[in-house]
Amino acid sequence: MATIAEERIQRLAALARAATRDGEPDRGREYVRLARRIAERNRCGVPRRFDRYTCDACDAALVPGVNARVRLQEGSHVVIRCDCGATDRYPYE
Repeated sequence: MATIAEERIQRLAALARAATRDGEPDRGREYVRLARRIAERNRCGVPRRFDRYTCDACDAALVPGVNARVRLQEGSHVVIRCDCGATDRYPYE
């Protein structure tokens, strides 16, 4: 059973993605910051999907095709680039 903090983080992640898709990136950033702060205060961490689809540099909720580019490198990792220029790489099999 998820705690109240974990449920709130999941809800804020969904709101951040929706706000970014609707053309309100600043509101999406506020949702991301609030979710991270809740996770820190409750020591529960954030879900992997939330962590991988938020920019550490500018706190944007990354939506492929809207404010992020997602590319696959030759058999080894996924590259996600934010509009601010920050890049993250994650392995895959």
